[in-house]
Amino acid sequence: MKITVVAVGKLKEKFWVAACDEYLKRLRPYAKVAVTEIPDVDPARAGGVEAAREREGAGILAAVPECAHVILMAIEGKQRSSVDFSRHLDDLALRGASELAFVIGGSDGVSDAVRARADETFSFGPITLPHNLARVVLLEQLYRAFKISRGEPYHK
Repeated sequence: MKITVVAVGKLKEKFWVAACDEYLKRLRPYAKVAVTEIPDVDPARAGGVEAAREREGAGILAAVPECAHVILMAIEGKQRSSVDFSRHLDDLALRGASELAFVIGGSDGVSDAVRARADETFSFGPITLPHNLARVVLLEQLYRAFKISRGEPYHK
């Protein structure tokens, strides 16, 4: 399986980079996973929040592989346990989705065009996570899902 994580914003702190790198390394035996960072746009310089979302959205859409099944990370998305998330990824693969793209939008959300491109939305729950932490949690949950799917120890 090929997975692209498209995330608005650059990880600046070394501990976020180290955490993401660790999970990307752990994921290598299971899937080809790449992270594409989209520059965040300052609403004050873009002409407002909506204009900033549109510019970020254009970058997101350009980074999403054309044939990918797109999962937008959104607080209002469907919540799944780790086991259910693993089963869902297995189900997508069985239905022929060999390429997935997870989208983590900017601090002001995503454009309507990005929402329209998403095949589904997924949520870690009703809490608000900083975008850097959401990226780490997503990578960890992907790793956990592959371990669960293969019956390997880790998920307890």
